Amino acid sequence: MNFKRQSHMIPTFHMTKIYFLLFLLFLTFVSPISCKKVSLGLSYESNCPYSVLFVVEDLYKIFYNGLIDIVDLHLVPWGNARILDNNTIQCQHGPYECLLNTIEACAIDVWPDVHAHFPFIYCVEKLIYDGKKTEWETCFLKLGLDEKPVTDCYESGRGKELNLRNAAVTGDLRPPHTYVPWVTVDGQPLYDDYIDFISFICKAYKGSPVPAACSGLSAADVSQKGSLNIFTPVCYTV
Repeated sequence: MNFKRQSHMIPTFHMTKIYFLLFLLFLTFVSPISCKKVSLGLSYESNCPYSVLFVVEDLYKIFYNGLIDIVDLHLVPWGNARILDNNTIQCQHGPYECLLNTIEACAIDVWPDVHAHFPFIYCVEKLIYDGKKTEWETCFLKLGLDEKPVTDCYESGRGKELNLRNAAVTGDLRPPHTYVPWVTVDGQPLYDDYIDFISFICKAYKGSPVPAACSGLSAADVSQKGSLNIFTPVCYTV
C-alpha cells in the first residue's frame, strides 16, 4: 500500500499562538523585573514631638508621591518606653503617651493593611501636633472607622501583648536605637539623616521603572553619616 506523506505544516492559527508565547517568554528575559519592596521601619513614640513632626510633615509624603508602592512600611509605636520590675510600662512622655502608643499598636493590629492603619495614625499624630491629643477618638468618625475593635483591643489583654511585642522588636534593633524617631531602610539605621529617608529608599530600590519621586536623585544625594548631629531633632533614650 502506498501511503501519502502526512503534512507537517502547522496551521497558521497555531503558529500565531506559538509566536505569541515565544514573545512572552522573550519578554521575561529582556523586561525589567520588579524587585522586592524596600523595607522602611519607624520606631517611634506617639508623643515625642519629633516623632510627631516626622509622621505629619515627612512620612505621609510616600502615600502621595507613589513611593508606598515600592515600600513595606513597618510602624512600631514603642520608642523609649520601659517595662518596670512590677511589669508595668513607663513611657517617656507620661501615661497619655502609653495610652496612645497602645491605641496605635491596636490600630495596626486591627487593620494590618498600611493603607488602612496609617490614615488613623496620621490623624492621631496630627491632633497631637495641633495640641489636641485628647480628641484622638474623633479620628474614628473622621475616617469612617469602627472604633470598637480598637477599643476592645486596648481594654483587653491584647493591647498589653502588642506593647510587649513592640518592646521586643525595638529591643532587637541592631545597632540599638538611641533616640526616636529611629528610621531604618532595609534594616539599616539612617541615624540623623532620617529626614532624607526618601533618598535612601530610592537608592535601595533595584526595580524598574524608577518611581517618579526618585527621578533626579543621584547617589551623591545620599550619604550615610552614622554620627548624630547635635542639632538633630530627636527624643533620646533615658
